[in-house]
Amino acid sequence: MPRPIHAVIHQPALANNLDVVRRCAPDARVWAVVKANAYGHGIRRAFAGLRGADGFGLLDLNEAILLRELGWQGPILLLEGFFQPQDVPLLEQYRLTTAVHCDEQLRMIETARPKGPLAIQLKLNTGMNRLGFPAGQYRAAWERARTLPGVGSIVHMTHFSDADGARGIAHQLEVFEAATANLPGEATLSNSAATLWHPQAHRAWVRPGIVLYGGSPTGVEADVAQFGLQPAMSLHSELIAVQELAVGDTVGYGSLFRAERPMRIGVVACGYADGYPRHAPGWGDQPAPVLVDGVRTHLVGRVSMDMLCVDLTPCPKARVGSPVTLWGQGLPIDDVALASGTVGYELMCALAPRVPVSVATMSAPETRAEAL
Repeated sequence: MPRPIHAVIHQPALANNLDVVRRCAPDARVWAVVKANAYGHGIRRAFAGLRGADGFGLLDLNEAILLRELGWQGPILLLEGFFQPQDVPLLEQYRLTTAVHCDEQLRMIETARPKGPLAIQLKLNTGMNRLGFPAGQYRAAWERARTLPGVGSIVHMTHFSDADGARGIAHQLEVFEAATANLPGEATLSNSAATLWHPQAHRAWVRPGIVLYGGSPTGVEADVAQFGLQPAMSLHSELIAVQELAVGDTVGYGSLFRAERPMRIGVVACGYADGYPRHAPGWGDQPAPVLVDGVRTHLVGRVSMDMLCVDLTPCPKARVGSPVTLWGQGLPIDDVALASGTVGYELMCALAPRVPVSVATMSAPETRAEAL
């Protein structure tokens, strides 16, 4: 028998979250961002839940080709663009839209001389300082791009650094407006946070990522509770052992947890080799939460490669074989991430290949799981 750990991808939750985005940005078209293998959910598994989007955004050329093989005929956007001149014919072959963020990419298009029309999104650096033309060089880049043989539509593009924080987007939006003033073309600016909280930046297209998977852009689940997002990934296991501790007994490597009273703990078939964060705390004032038999409890001790331990005090009837939820379905992934000093994005993307994954194709309670 295999280990009891398994993940479930909930396709109805993906579709629900896409509907949430459309309600937040009713006048915009939606790039569903499926980079990093759909944030760890799997392109194949996520596709059915998100195929109501207007387009898909990702980084990897092979993942873009996979979407075409799955039957997607709509737009696909390469968010970082392309990397070699020999990629340009593939953009044409698979009808891909590409970000263009530097002079080198313009030069590669010029050299490749695509037959076109090649759709590009010209990226403006408005203060994120990762990719994009500086504001003072943007107009020259736009003029150059529109004269290149084979280039068709040009969309203005930028990315916000603080749409989920107190600083907000006003400083970047001001740079964007000045740099693109009187230039024709549509625009795409909004990530998940801007889609939820900054309607003035929606424009023709929005580019949601984490919210499509039920996570919060801020990493705090309470910040998105009113929107009705649903977790698209849940991670489950079982208790494989139960231990009785006396006062002073310790748990796990490094003896970081010491029992202050007699207590029962459960051993769960899940560890950092499965993608659960090793740095999730099982000691101190805010240990990472876990559900056992549907009851919220928490880690005790350090996470091991293949196992972790949980306090069974809130669930005295728990025994070997009792179900455990590591995140999702009653336990927001953001709660686990927050306790672990990270964000839900990382936990989703870190799900290990050795964890079996099934797909739920109907909403609970009428959920039907299909192995994939």
